[in-house]
Amino acid sequence: MTSEFLDHKKTALIVIDLQKGIVSMPTKPYDTREVVRNAASLARKFREKSMPVFLVHVYSDVDTSLHPLNDSGQMRRGDMPEDWHEFVPELERSGNDVIITKKQWGAFYGTDLDLQLRRRKIETIVLCGIATKYGVESTARFAYEYGYQQVFPEDAMSDLSEESHRDSVEYVLKRIGRVRKTEEILKWIQ
Repeated sequence: MTSEFLDHKKTALIVIDLQKGIVSMPTKPYDTREVVRNAASLARKFREKSMPVFLVHVYSDVDTSLHPLNDSGQMRRGDMPEDWHEFVPELERSGNDVIITKKQWGAFYGTDLDLQLRRRKIETIVLCGIATKYGVESTARFAYEYGYQQVFPEDAMSDLSEESHRDSVEYVLKRIGRVRKTEEILKWIQ
């Protein structure tokens, strides 16, 4: 893969947690509407070129949620609204999309994401979503350890704070992949 081209046969888009319950939260530096708009643009382009799209959402209930002892007190309690885990309609979910349901931050652990990617001979992933520090970075770290090449559309992800987003982008994502704007990545897909 060169810096100006994404191989259609070896590249997939992975969209993390663009679901109703998560996009309802305020995010920075990008508003959730901008993140969703950019991720939806990528998904449309990938589908147009018959490139795989993986939509990942987190879903668990009281019985399947992780219950770590922690100091923040901010873990999910299992009392989410019924549609909390549903993908936002702007993603225009297709019957060919691969749906991955996770129960923790990252999309690899406890799912068949790696198997699904390898069966399709995917070598490069374009990874975006909310939140940068949690779902995106956790997934990216596993992808790095599994040997995938990664591209991160920085304006198709956001976090609970600008500092958290910037920390992930500058100190983690740039070390394990390439960080670009959505428009630049769209131009790579010819």
